[in-house]
Amino acid sequence: MKDRIEKEANDNFTKSLAKYTFQTRFFLSRLTRKSRIIKKIADKLLFEDNEMFVLPNKSAVNKTKRARITANIEINQSFQKDDSEFVPSEIIKEAIKEAKNIFIMNKCLCRSSAGCQDYPHDFGCIFLGPATKKIASKYGKTASVEEALEHVDTADKLGLSHLIGRNKIDSVFMNVGPKEELLTICHCCPCCCLWKIIPDLDDDISNKIKRLEDVKVNTQNENCRMCKKCLGDDVCIANAISIENGKITIDQDKCLGCGHCVQACQFDGIELNYSQKSVDSVLNRIGELVDYKK
Repeated sequence: MKDRIEKEANDNFTKSLAKYTFQTRFFLSRLTRKSRIIKKIADKLLFEDNEMFVLPNKSAVNKTKRARITANIEINQSFQKDDSEFVPSEIIKEAIKEAKNIFIMNKCLCRSSAGCQDYPHDFGCIFLGPATKKIASKYGKTASVEEALEHVDTADKLGLSHLIGRNKIDSVFMNVGPKEELLTICHCCPCCCLWKIIPDLDDDISNKIKRLEDVKVNTQNENCRMCKKCLGDDVCIANAISIENGKITIDQDKCLGCGHCVQACQFDGIELNYSQKSVDSVLNRIGELVDYKK
């Protein structure tokens, strides 16, 4: 009885701490730019050896195609696929197919902590790797390959972008490890994503979140009606979009290639182009970061 009470107390403390940390994340992130000591502590505790890749939502890719903007797709023959085209979120599916341990969270910590109004709270991350066996059942369920693949398809239909890679915050929050055995697959909304802190973080930390090589997001100014929806707070998590000389401009050094701005534009004023050139390299890289296949 005493152990159960202590466990519940610890769980409640962890949840409260996580919610408080989430709600103060911008303030805490700015401190990493102001103090080398805080930066060093934050990096050690939460971001050490992280590397996450941003993958655009399938809807953003399809919208570009519907606008008759041709993506530069080079089919890699090493992938056995039924369809004729490759989209970036397929990287996630290839990783899932290779994983022996899969866990799907029953809610998104970011959306539930922020009280998201636009996307479901009960649609959580996918985790791959041996460390998933240590995740408490209260956080979600062990899943089959088929269930995980369906989960990715649902994320695309919801308009969520994806991140995949090693994210130490997850292993810390759920008290599982080692971090080398937990591969995170996030499904992010533009309004509540934890990584909206990127513009506030010290560059050495924020650079651990990477745009997928060869994904390019560009403006089509001839289509732009200056509705300025792409400039909304709940569109670009990297603050990469601005107005310069009366035109919408995307800072390629900041852009993460999530594609939310493509979906937000009603006039095909922004396009997303990509190739499959980096697919194998990303899969190999996350395989080096996390041993998710054993």
